[in-house]
Amino acid sequence: MNVDQFKGCATALLTPFKNGEVDYDAYTKMVERQVAGGIDFLVALGSTAETPCLTDDEKVALLDITISMAKGKPVVAGVGTNSLIHTIANIKLLNAADAYLVVVPYYNKPNQRGMYEYFKAVAASTDKPIILYNVPGRTSANMSAQTVIKLSSIPNIIGIKEASGNLKQVADIIFGAEKDFIALSGNDDQTLDVITAGGHGVISVASNIAPRMMTEMTHYALNGDERRAIRIFSSLMPLFDACFVESNPIPAKAAMEILGLCKNEMRLPLVECEPSTKLLMTNVINKLNLAQHG
Repeated sequence: MNVDQFKGCATALLTPFKNGEVDYDAYTKMVERQVAGGIDFLVALGSTAETPCLTDDEKVALLDITISMAKGKPVVAGVGTNSLIHTIANIKLLNAADAYLVVVPYYNKPNQRGMYEYFKAVAASTDKPIILYNVPGRTSANMSAQTVIKLSSIPNIIGIKEASGNLKQVADIIFGAEKDFIALSGNDDQTLDVITAGGHGVISVASNIAPRMMTEMTHYALNGDERRAIRIFSSLMPLFDACFVESNPIPAKAAMEILGLCKNEMRLPLVECEPSTKLLMTNVINKLNLAQHG
């Protein structure tokens, strides 16, 4: 299993809508832009994609487009739910993916033993790679470093998208997990910190908007070119902040409309951004000149 293909900068792709339906034409162009921007791999059907509001048919169609446009780059599908039965059903439904991103079960608030047994069972249901996803801000349950380290001994659990915001926890995972285990930042604004601690990249929201800049910054950091990485990172900080002034992906969707890539349309319970957010995003995009180079 070549885990190196899941290092670097990946984009957690959003889902464009038009008049209540998935805008597949816009999605195709978005994926094409990501590949042209040099992104290392693609993550479809994550939380940024509003996946809980998609039908099974829509999920399959979006994954198929992602794979067809990826030009050989790895494609990871988000399959996690708060039910083992439903997560395994998603794995079977989305079996064309190269790997699966599986979030800590939300709403149920499992303890650490429950998390371990859940992910162990998920991994046993497939021979494809599993990337764990810890995002307590969405799930209300933090998976401890000790649990992740224990899970890292399961052969097809190859890494984690860590979005707890706790850098000590990330460092503990990096130093305690199995040698080939991949640690990816789940927060754009902690990408450099995670890489400096020995991590391997980022699964990014901001790269929907600025794929080339995010990829260049990540590559510079991974290659030890700290000066160039910090320069790009500093210029992108206003974008990172703007992406989370409202619930993700609301601001990112507004930015994509400003760039002419899709409609600023959500599915309930999410609604389009406040006017102040759109103004903020317009200013950030103009300052970074993203309409020209991304």
